[in-house]
Amino acid sequence: MLPHARTWLTLVWVLYLLGLGGWIVLQKREPVATLSWLVSLAALPMVGFLIYYVLGPQRLHRQRARRHRKHASLPAELLDGDDASLELRTLARATSGLPATTATRACLLIDGSRKFPALLDAIATARHHIHLEYYIFEPDHTGRAVRDALVARAQAGVAVRLLVDAVGAKHANRRFFRALLEAGGEVAWFHPSRLWLPWRRPWLNLRSHRKLAVIDGAIGFIGGINITDEEDERQRGDAYRDLHLRIEGDAVRSLQEVFVEDWAYATGQRHFIEALALAMPKRQPGALRVQLLASGPDSPWEAIHRLHVGAIHAANRRIWLSTPYFVPGEAAMMALTSAALGGLDVRLLVPRMSDSRLVTYCVRSYYDDLLAAGVKVYEYGPRMLHSKALLVDERLAIIGSANFDHRSFRLNFEASLLLNDGGIARDLAALMEQEFACARQVRADRPQPLLRSRLPEALARLLAPLL
Repeated sequence: MLPHARTWLTLVWVLYLLGLGGWIVLQKREPVATLSWLVSLAALPMVGFLIYYVLGPQRLHRQRARRHRKHASLPAELLDGDDASLELRTLARATSGLPATTATRACLLIDGSRKFPALLDAIATARHHIHLEYYIFEPDHTGRAVRDALVARAQAGVAVRLLVDAVGAKHANRRFFRALLEAGGEVAWFHPSRLWLPWRRPWLNLRSHRKLAVIDGAIGFIGGINITDEEDERQRGDAYRDLHLRIEGDAVRSLQEVFVEDWAYATGQRHFIEALALAMPKRQPGALRVQLLASGPDSPWEAIHRLHVGAIHAANRRIWLSTPYFVPGEAAMMALTSAALGGLDVRLLVPRMSDSRLVTYCVRSYYDDLLAAGVKVYEYGPRMLHSKALLVDERLAIIGSANFDHRSFRLNFEASLLLNDGGIARDLAALMEQEFACARQVRADRPQPLLRSRLPEALARLLAPLL
């Protein structure tokens, strides 16, 4: 053994901890997360560093053309309404950088059997451009149907741009999209793997979870339904239960802006933006007050997270939440339980069994506190519940791609729509009442055996910040 080897190894280990530990501490993350990473780095010097490098907290810095508008005044037609709704619109504008706006039409699309025909019909009407951004795009029956519709419009001279996440759409390769590329369409992957460039962080943990489409700047789609047979009950009897929105009017401009920003970030292309702006339809204010909420790791404000918590605090009568993954932070958990303790009708709808057993156990670890506060918890099944919706009182709804968990609120790029409209709220309430009726209500005196329930739930809870 080399002389003084132990001394040198100890010195290297100390310098390693001081260097990386200082880097982590200076990021000013939550104390628990910071201490967890420090312990990991100390106990597993090289393995801990590799895990941190790939999956640890990462900040993206990218230009946001919309940031300079975030403190602009609300349009005159949006200034009326109660104080709570006005505060939420101001909060949404300040945190997301997108203006409050309106829509002329908005309708719920329940499940893939309604979403996919509506999307294909809209694609068939395109005359200038089609923009799609999806987390999952599978090369199955549904994926081929959408791809072939895009090919047909590209062959007709319509500009087609498709942005898919490199992890979520890993099965859809260039061969699958060859016909679209040959027809003149464009396809890009969000955060592709860069493992062959070890000096650049791979962004493996930062995904585009958005599911949105813009047709000629006039028709928009947003929600939680991916392009896959797994979300179309016409193709599979066990398809996910899910929700999407089709909108028309000025609000589509906000969808367009988010897509263009993501496309420019993923591809570096900006040459088309001027021509695209000229092709946008004239502004047409509508009766529906809506606002797009866009959040991601390139912003510290967690817009969707803040709007969920703000909407819950603004409630006067009811709070109904549907989410496939319920892993709340302290602020969200406090808001829900406080509302229930204050006598409001607070209900949580989650899947009876998620697509991840680990997540299912983690979600159930919150039941005792929720039930003790008076929250009514329902487990939907046998189909997997994938809907992401929050209904507050008689007018306010948030529908989109964001789950009620750390990953959606902090790590993923997400897009949801805040709607202040009695008609949409009634439609959503009717849908959720049907789902409550088909779900099993969780009881406080339910059996909780140690090995099958309490222990796995407690262990899964330890991983909550990573889920």
